[in-house]
Amino acid sequence: MLEAKGVTYAFSAKPVLDRVSIRIAPGEVVGLSGPSGAGKSTLARILAGHLGPQEGSVTLDGAPLRSDGFSPVQILLQSPELAVNPRWRVRDILNEAFTPEQALLDRFDIAADWLGRYPHELSGGELQRVTIVRCLDPRLRYILADEISAMLDPLTQARMWRSLLDVVRDRKLGLLMVSHDQALIERVADRQLALADAVVT
Repeated sequence: MLEAKGVTYAFSAKPVLDRVSIRIAPGEVVGLSGPSGAGKSTLARILAGHLGPQEGSVTLDGAPLRSDGFSPVQILLQSPELAVNPRWRVRDILNEAFTPEQALLDRFDIAADWLGRYPHELSGGELQRVTIVRCLDPRLRYILADEISAMLDPLTQARMWRSLLDVVRDRKLGLLMVSHDQALIERVADRQLALADAVVT
């Protein structure tokens, strides 16, 4: 179980998150919606261990998240170019934590001729699929997907989510999908939550 309890975080005098609690079970897909500025991305980063809560706690199976080595909780960002080293070729990005099997590359339509390219030589949708595969280490247990398909056309979006959900179901991974797209959440999520005024409902 990935769980945040009483999490508070503020960038200024007014907290963007105020005593927020959320739980994600193994194999569960949770949709999180809310207006811009409500703290959805901040909560995802806290759950991933990229930010530390100013109050409250985040635990994985009752223990604090590890701060070194591979984390079993991975975050995927809306802008994949911000998540990769622009000087690395796609092959090196994919092999950063583990070496994906060909079947996994095929599942996400990652072409062989991409491997020698640099990130700027791929489209946003192509690079997003690369970052998804990179995070699918066998040790992975939870994915936090922050608006990962917002910039994609409907067909590419549908294919990417279908591929990702197949892996999530096969491996019984927990998934938090942050999205403004309520129709997408309704199609994908097992359970829906809303974040407004720094409170999850």
